[in-house]
Amino acid sequence: MSTTRHSFLFSFAEKYTVLLLGIIATMVLSRLLTPAEVGVYSLGAVLVALAQVVRDFGVGQYLIQEKQLDAVKLRAALATSLLVAWLLAGLVLLASAPLAHFYGEPRLTLVLRLLSINFLLIPFSALTLPMLRRQLRFRAIYAINGANSVVNLLVAVLLALQGYSYMSMVWAALAGSCASLAVSLLVRPRELPWLPGRRGMGDIARFGAYATGGGLVDEAGVASPDLIIGKLIGIESLALFGKAQSVLNIFNQAITSAISPVVFPLFAARAREGDGQGGAELVYLRTISYMTALAWPFFFFLACMALPLVKVLYGTQWLGCVPLIRIMCLSSAVYSMFSMARYLFVATGQLHAQVRLDACAGAIKVALLLAAAPFGLVAVAWAVVLSNVLRSWLVYGCLRRLSALDWRTLARAVRKSLLLCGLSGMAPLASLLCLPVDTPALLALTGTALATLLCWLAGLFLLKHELAGEFLLLQRKLAGRWLAVKCTKG
Repeated sequence: MSTTRHSFLFSFAEKYTVLLLGIIATMVLSRLLTPAEVGVYSLGAVLVALAQVVRDFGVGQYLIQEKQLDAVKLRAALATSLLVAWLLAGLVLLASAPLAHFYGEPRLTLVLRLLSINFLLIPFSALTLPMLRRQLRFRAIYAINGANSVVNLLVAVLLALQGYSYMSMVWAALAGSCASLAVSLLVRPRELPWLPGRRGMGDIARFGAYATGGGLVDEAGVASPDLIIGKLIGIESLALFGKAQSVLNIFNQAITSAISPVVFPLFAARAREGDGQGGAELVYLRTISYMTALAWPFFFFLACMALPLVKVLYGTQWLGCVPLIRIMCLSSAVYSMFSMARYLFVATGQLHAQVRLDACAGAIKVALLLAAAPFGLVAVAWAVVLSNVLRSWLVYGCLRRLSALDWRTLARAVRKSLLLCGLSGMAPLASLLCLPVDTPALLALTGTALATLLCWLAGLFLLKHELAGEFLLLQRKLAGRWLAVKCTKG
């Protein structure tokens, strides 16, 4: 358990560093670039993100969940990564001009061609990150992703100040990839091979076909609002929707993305060690208890304080995304109960069920978005809410069918989180209803955030939430280390 907590600590440290640097970059670039300029890069990044799912071809998941790894399997994994990634580089390069014509945006051609270079670089570090996650070496992952974020921030801001417009973000993405590649070569595990091998590629291909199919469908569902808005509404509307999504993704970057790299190998380790599916389910219940204790108060605060937050982060030219944030907070809060289920399914050998769920939920989302797009961005936001609620219902159905997790078990796991949300939500609700309209945005945001945090901490210990024990343990560890340092110096 101490190893797990240590992994969580470094995983959170990495994600918070990346998040902080990303927020700084966003605050600066949102004031240097217009929504139309940001929209060009956003559309290119979304299109490339779809290909990014395929370039991994399930290799990362395969390396984490495989019970026994040897040199043959590792060389086959490297060969698979090289083959898929370089084919995708050529595909993106060839498709750049047709996609730019389809969206009526000539600038998109150069953006896609430059971003395709990432696919040539990625295979050289393709095995490093999943192996580091399998070994729970999150300090090394911290170094890799931290280097990417620092270089990305510096290059983007410097080039934007020099007048490079949307191209500043393109060159920054390439520079960040080069930086992360350089660091990954320094910390790569010794057992990783330098040369690819053909033997064993068939097993990886069979696993990757399902893993990639599900991931591609899931990513298509994530990207579908941007793709549909970019085509049916416009590039500037796409940028506004993207800013709303980026605010909502603060939680994913700060919490979900820090927890998921740890819980997936943890679920898989429980299965490998013989605890079986039941052991993984117990970890899942504890995980959603922690997740909802963080997610529900966060999204309630965000819905109430969206206006001052957007003013502080992006400036007044982005106020059009405020109603979108408030609407989509609902779906994000609901789905936080089920966001970790995909890792449970894959780790316990139920990958087929996850692929079917992704396909069904993705099709529903695309249909709802296409129906809503002619009515504007607000209708699209409500379509996102409805699609995520339906997805949550589908995930619950899978949990109930494939395991012993029914609604009573889930309700017991999150009941304290619901009460905690009510207690901590009093501060942002009072701020929304009582603060004068002309209150400075930064003052309103920081004051309300501090009051909400105090209410949340008080509720955490008052309700004796499971997360309170983790805080007490961390406090004791920090105190012990401080005393050890004092004694050493003395």
